[in-house]
Amino acid sequence: MNRDTLTSTLNEFLEVDGVVDYCPNGLQVEGTSEVKHIVCGVTACQALIDEAVKRNAQALLVHHGILWGNQMPVITRSFRRRIQSLLDANINLLAYHLPLDRHLDVGNGAMVAKRLGLTNLQPFGAHKNITVGVRADAESPMTIDGLTQRVREVLSSDPTVFAHGAESIRTIGIVTGAADKDLPQAVEAGLDCYITGEISEYVMHYAREEGIHFIAAGHHATERWGVQALAEHVANEHGLTWEFVDVPNPA
Repeated sequence: MNRDTLTSTLNEFLEVDGVVDYCPNGLQVEGTSEVKHIVCGVTACQALIDEAVKRNAQALLVHHGILWGNQMPVITRSFRRRIQSLLDANINLLAYHLPLDRHLDVGNGAMVAKRLGLTNLQPFGAHKNITVGVRADAESPMTIDGLTQRVREVLSSDPTVFAHGAESIRTIGIVTGAADKDLPQAVEAGLDCYITGEISEYVMHYAREEGIHFIAAGHHATERWGVQALAEHVANEHGLTWEFVDVPNPA
């Protein structure tokens, strides 16, 4: 598949246009013009780039790319080494951040909900004039212990849990990654539980005082799934091969 066609196909599928993000979405580093094999992963760290080189990928598809708005505009040290490795191997780097978080079919929040067996997915989590997560329903009422065990099993996570909500959980909000700041939106929506990746100091007190369950399942653990669903989708549609490479991260 032609690189530019692949990029435009992904951009259109994820509705990139109009999304205000912390980074450029789409092609971040240009490589070879023809793509046959995609390696995907969460973060474009050196370890993942090295694996993409070993596996003869023409494209590396990630959630966290290498270009961010708050970084210094110089190409030095580890940043230089990442770019050099990609250029030397002629690998395209494609990254999708908030557009991948928010997608209701292959997005991070949607994929976490599906893995947990939740239904009736709806947009949730207002951020930068878009929604970046989902709210969903349990097929049957769940206890916090039951939901926590399911999180451990299907997300391969060791979650931090504040159990301060209702005995029966029916409605759940999910915004993956570093989104504990969106907990008040779950409270305002009257949800029984909120699941995200990371946690801040205030969360325990707020969850207890507002009477809501809170689960921090890990930034990496909650964002391993969308990029795999995206790679599988585009590969199946266009006759490409793909594989996921996990670089474990406890955060």
